[in-house]
Amino acid sequence: MRSLLLIAFAICFLRAPLAGALTPDQVLKDMPEAEIEKALPEEHPSAYYLYAGRLFKEGKKDEAVFWFYVGQLRYRFHLKANPNLEPSGDPALFGSLSATLGEQINGYAGGNTKDWVRAIDRALKWDAETKNGFTSKKKFAEVYEQNRAGLKKLRDQIESQTDYIREQRKQAGLENRG
Repeated sequence: MRSLLLIAFAICFLRAPLAGALTPDQVLKDMPEAEIEKALPEEHPSAYYLYAGRLFKEGKKDEAVFWFYVGQLRYRFHLKANPNLEPSGDPALFGSLSATLGEQINGYAGGNTKDWVRAIDRALKWDAETKNGFTSKKKFAEVYEQNRAGLKKLRDQIESQTDYIREQRKQAGLENRG
């Protein structure tokens, strides 16, 4: 959780403030989940990562996987739609969030590839059906579709390499949950 608090600090005081009404404190602990989920479509993509971290810490790990991949979709889209961003701002924050939270969440998700694929499919569906109030899907339609194709490719790789993933985890002493 310490890593998430440092990231929250970065969001507050560096170059990537949350766009809407959510504060990092609300995403991490104060606000009810339903309110966060209602507000997220208008927020900076980092808010999805913070929310996924909160859910993971609370033991809601499958939900955390889903929100992590929604965040990854939205953040990668934002970065690709805005290629001239200051490297020390959003691109650095994305890298930090992906490294710290991604390691935990992907480590958990890999324990059950069927659930992992379902979470990615659910994230793709949610993203397609839900407004993105931070980066316009319409204005950047080509970038949006390319970005989604990248996550679909990852999903397909996970599906096709289930046995390999299971064996690698076993050799590394990691849990396989299904």
